[in-house]
Amino acid sequence: MTIKFDLLAEDGTARRGRITTAHGTIETPAFMPVGTAGTVKAMRPEEVEATGAEIILGNTYHLMLRPGAERVDRLGGLHKFMRWSGPILTDSGGFQVMSLSELRKITEDGVRFRSHIDGSYIDLTPERSIQIQNLLDATITMAFDECTTFPAEHAVAAKSMQLSMRWAKRSSYAFEARAGYGLFGIVQGGVYEDLRAESAGMLQDIGFDGYAVGGLAVGEGQEQMFETLQATTPHLPRERPRYLMGVGKPADIIGAVARGVDMFDCVLPTRSGRTGQAWTWDGPLNLRNAKHRDDANTPLDPTCECPACQKYDRAYLHHLTKAQEVLGLMLLTQHNLWHYQDLMRRIRAAIEAGTFNAFSAEILASQEPKAR
Repeated sequence: MTIKFDLLAEDGTARRGRITTAHGTIETPAFMPVGTAGTVKAMRPEEVEATGAEIILGNTYHLMLRPGAERVDRLGGLHKFMRWSGPILTDSGGFQVMSLSELRKITEDGVRFRSHIDGSYIDLTPERSIQIQNLLDATITMAFDECTTFPAEHAVAAKSMQLSMRWAKRSSYAFEARAGYGLFGIVQGGVYEDLRAESAGMLQDIGFDGYAVGGLAVGEGQEQMFETLQATTPHLPRERPRYLMGVGKPADIIGAVARGVDMFDCVLPTRSGRTGQAWTWDGPLNLRNAKHRDDANTPLDPTCECPACQKYDRAYLHHLTKAQEVLGLMLLTQHNLWHYQDLMRRIRAAIEAGTFNAFSAEILASQEPKAR
């Protein structure tokens, strides 16, 4: 194992930990802002850091197409290229391959697909995915997998999972172990408990620095996602970090932490910021709503210390959103990322204090849908 994970506290099955890497430490539970193409949209790296984020996510598929992994390597790696000195986790490209169902062909060797940029044919194998992530200088590399679609019959999910496990072994052989760098395996198996348990066992036989749960948040709904997590995390090693990919809303994160998950990523806070939605401790706020146009005395969230809340009121942010001004999406994105990091700080503090259940009940009650 080339990265270190310390389990600092537990409250039920909720975990408080710390990951130590070549590019710094990550306090867990942690939320990773998504920087798909070498940037967290509408944010400068120093602004992302100011929110409290310690790790961000990049994407193999997008970066291999533009500007190209070899070019990023020649320019000093992704950290230098995008001016982010902290840890970076790179998605292997498996999820994007799933979404390209009309443009790709899956074989035992890997995937051949057509670029959405210029239509050229590209082959992506486990070995090439790991090579690309190495060229990017990813702190945490993800094994190449097939993200099983939903819904999928048991036999289909089993075949997909078994292919991902064979690719996981090839990914582990291709990974270049270095001090402070890590490789995570990805548990697959759809919503089937037996397949998830089998997948988790096969990954542990290979041996990884951390274990991700993939193939969720793809349409199965929160209840089924939680049921699948509940059946999966007990099969993962206690001494290694656990990562739920592509999740999610604050309620999703809290529910997953309660089921033993340590790491999260999602485009939701940044995408919401670009579409006029702010996340607050009273639930989501729609800045397009006309009720905000004359509210010159209220920030997005009176308890928030982000620059958007400290300097601007709802009336002005409503105007920027309606006028589709770039400043509006920048400020809302900044606020949302700040809110998500504040949520993670509070979760960590509650686990340390042994009050996570009470904290989660309070937050979930505040997030109930309401017209705002």
